[in-house]
Formats: sequence, C-alpha cells, structure tokens
Amino acid sequence: MKRTALFAAAVLACVAGSASTAAAYDGDWKRGRVYYRGICTACHTSQMGETIAPSTMTQAQWAAYLQADKHAKGKDSVSQYVGKAYRAGIKGSNKVAEKFADVPDAELMADLKAFVAKGAKDGDSPASCN
Repeated sequence: MKRTALFAAAVLACVAGSASTAAAYDGDWKRGRVYYRGICTACHTSQMGETIAPSTMTQAQWAAYLQADKHAKGKDSVSQYVGKAYRAGIKGSNKVAEKFADVPDAELMADLKAFVAKGAKDGDSPASCN
C-alpha cells in the first residue's frame, strides 16, 4: 500500500514538473534577431541616424539594461517597444511589426534577450546590425 502511494506521488510530481517545464519559454534568438533588426535598428537609424549593434555591450550589460527596462535615457521603457500596442501602431509601415503582431509580449521579450545575449560582445556570435 505504501509503495502504491509513493509511486502515485512520484508520478504526480513528474506530471506537475513537466507541465511547468512545458509552460516555460526559452527565447528564440533567430526571431529576436528579426525583431531587433526590423524594429530596433530601423527606428534607431531613422530617428538617430545610427544603429546600436548587440556587440556594443556585454551579456551582463544587456541583461542589466533589459532588467532596468529604461530606454532613451529613462524617458520610456524597452518593454513599450516590444508590446503589442506599439507593434499595432506601426504595423502599417513596418512588415516586421505586422509579422509579429500577435506574438505575446513576454515571448518577444525573451526572443530579444536571447538575441542580444548571443550577439553581445562576449556572446557566442557577436553581431553587428547588418
């Protein structure tokens, strides 16, 4: 009887663990690259005349920047530019925003984080904006 109860508890624990693992989302750096280049780079180029390559910062610097969620020297937030509302507002003039219009904000932010970590100065594949 004790064995059956222990077995049932172990199975239940495994099922619960796999459900929470399935709910977790690992960022897709390739999708993050498309978004970064199509949204971030496009905006920085048109607004500031320059690009910000992922390789301009280290992984730790990118992580701190994204965690702080401050953009434009604190005038607004990074998450604002990853949000569905922002994408909806520019999708008429930006094909990437249109393509990602229905992607959940949290997934897109994870994708962006994965790309800048990979493309960071000390990342697996330091990336330029081209």
